[in-house]
Amino acid sequence: MAETVTFTDPHGEGPDVTIPVTEIPNDLPDRETRIDHIPTEDPYYVDLGMLYKLALLEKIRRANFSDTPLHLALRGHMGTGKDHDLEQFAAKLSTPYYRIPLTGEVRDITLIGSVKLHGDGKGGTESRWEDGDITRALRGPSLVNLSELNAAGAETLFALHGLLDRHQALELPTGEMVRLRDDVRIFGTLNPTDLRDYAGTQTLNKAFADRWIIWEKVFPGTEELVLILERRHPTMDPEVRDLLTKLATEINTSFTAGDSRTRVETPMSLRTVLDRFPAGLRMYATAEDPMRSAWQEFVLPHIDPYDRDHYETVWSAVVRVGPKRPPFTD
Repeated sequence: MAETVTFTDPHGEGPDVTIPVTEIPNDLPDRETRIDHIPTEDPYYVDLGMLYKLALLEKIRRANFSDTPLHLALRGHMGTGKDHDLEQFAAKLSTPYYRIPLTGEVRDITLIGSVKLHGDGKGGTESRWEDGDITRALRGPSLVNLSELNAAGAETLFALHGLLDRHQALELPTGEMVRLRDDVRIFGTLNPTDLRDYAGTQTLNKAFADRWIIWEKVFPGTEELVLILERRHPTMDPEVRDLLTKLATEINTSFTAGDSRTRVETPMSLRTVLDRFPAGLRMYATAEDPMRSAWQEFVLPHIDPYDRDHYETVWSAVVRVGPKRPPFTD
């Protein structure tokens, strides 16, 4: 019997979803390399509902839409955890994970492949086809994450059209058709297209966007941040933890505000809340005010100058003066 993994609704509303894990065929020529692409589960990851939704979609894909392309893109601001969600979904299913950034500098030949010259061992050369990043990922079981979808150039998008619609194949310049396998899933991530300074991004081509299901990924709320911090930093002082989550919530509420006169242009990303700020707390654990020192050295340098007044206003309203005791109990 195939090994399975069960996903539970963290909100306690939906039924459990059980899905077979991915099997890597023994006859794959790149089997060992593909196994190396299976990510490890993050012991500090907290499913706030996205993994469960991904599992629900996967279940109906297999049961009802096996012949229909259902490709999913997660759209959200920087630091909301889009790529991490997809990586952890692959880890749960023991699926090789290929994250392929679609920056404006990436050419279609980099993604699809090209003919290159190789020595023939006799003093001459011979032409050989060499797979690009996407083609390589498509040849075996995989979860492909085309990140930064709305930073890709037009030639890249058009090269992917056939793969993402009912044709479900990538046609190589050699004439080979690389068809979408049953054990390959294509996902994407993108930043919202608004007035934010996401350099290189653009509004998605309508024909390309229509090939995707698009789900929004928002910043975690206060209770969710507390849950994540308790998992990741269990020895953090409870008062420090609560103040940090309130800071992040207040600032990200301003960041996502619809009124351009009141919103800030820099969020407190999960990277800041979970990694940088705790590192600052440990570095300045013996300072007179560890929270303030971490704020000044690990948070404010990321903030646009015209946002700093708002950040300091939030600091004064939420914290003002941090606890004098050590920020961690270990």
